[in-house]
Amino acid sequence: MVRTLYVGNLPWATTEEELAEVFAAHGEVISSRIITDRQTGRSRGFGFVEVADADAENMIAAMNGAEFGNRVLTVNEAKPRS
Repeated sequence: MVRTLYVGNLPWATTEEELAEVFAAHGEVISSRIITDRQTGRSRGFGFVEVADADAENMIAAMNGAEFGNRVLTVNEAKPRS
């Protein structure tokens, strides 16, 4: 089973690889993606990490409020698109 975590307040220069790496310290990361502006290609400052269901709660607890690149992250379970 896979769960998707929302990660907000990311530093603008964060790569998908860096995002996956920081979360991998707390469990299994399946994929990560940074959301970018369609016109400029710049990061919009948030992304998503797909993780193993068993590790999701541990990752949220460990990473929500954690500092990354001099920014305090917001991490919670992503809400389904409506």
